[in-house]
Amino acid sequence: MKRTMQLVLLLIACAAVMMAQFIPGGSQTPPVVTTAPVAAPGANPSPGFYNQPTTTGYTGPAQQTSLGSDVLGAHLVYGRGCVACHAPHSGAAGNGGATGPGSGNLALWGQNLYPLFGATIGFGDASRGYTVTLPTSQSAMPASAGDPTNVILFCLSCHDGNVAKPGMMKGVTVETLPVVGGNAPTFLGNDGSGAGDYNNDHPVGPNATMSCSGPPYNWDCTISGQGKVLMNGPASNQFATVNYGFTVSPALASGSTTPVVTCTTCHNQHSNFIYNGTIGGVSGNYQTAFFVRGYYNPGSGGNSVAQFCRNCHGGESNEMNGQMNVKTW
Repeated sequence: MKRTMQLVLLLIACAAVMMAQFIPGGSQTPPVVTTAPVAAPGANPSPGFYNQPTTTGYTGPAQQTSLGSDVLGAHLVYGRGCVACHAPHSGAAGNGGATGPGSGNLALWGQNLYPLFGATIGFGDASRGYTVTLPTSQSAMPASAGDPTNVILFCLSCHDGNVAKPGMMKGVTVETLPVVGGNAPTFLGNDGSGAGDYNNDHPVGPNATMSCSGPPYNWDCTISGQGKVLMNGPASNQFATVNYGFTVSPALASGSTTPVVTCTTCHNQHSNFIYNGTIGGVSGNYQTAFFVRGYYNPGSGGNSVAQFCRNCHGGESNEMNGQMNVKTW
């Protein structure tokens, strides 16, 4: 009898220890990457919401699903990390590349810009005229590193593949495409559609302006005297504060107060698969992919990808079509 009681007490103690290690719905702080279930349709993701492939069908690389993955993801550049783009010393020469006067003076940029100087590139549908003329030299670059033409120049120094040949890039994403599979090209100017073809790439640059008075933006918003997009109309405010968020980062050309789209408007080059921001009024870490600047999870079967695009394409939003209560899931 005594031995039986000791055995029962031991089992109770073990069960108590196990319960102490995992308390469903308890107060433990979850890791950024969790095995939380997919949010139900119509529900906003909770803070820290990050679906793993096992719950969404997403088939990204191992780096996206392992706890402790570095947020730089593909931009770790085979371990070179930050210095692959931002050379601490000597500009492109500091990374073993060709250089010239002024190399690295803006953003400590460590890639070779010279093949791109003076190039005129037509992004987007050729009939709509989204052309960008890049600076002719290092000294001709606008003073702000965030100027849209500078950003395009920086990004193309790795992502062109046409006049600016790649150093270490393989030409396809390290992430597989959700739902359809395969890998997307990462060279904009040499992606299989013909060298020098940029017409199948989203418009960027000084001509890709954002306005609140017509296409392609079509939100009931306003733009401040400083060029900030204010989502303050009934539909845009509902989208930005309740149903999704305003997650993009428009750029301003030097001396201009007209917001435009550049590469970093939609992409945060420093975070491959996590968006840290506010969605549905809730601040937290949310799943994204391809460095997209917002909650973006094609594998969930929900509407987060469409919602992200509606940051700028308000005419296609639920709210501007009278559907005010369609939240993100």
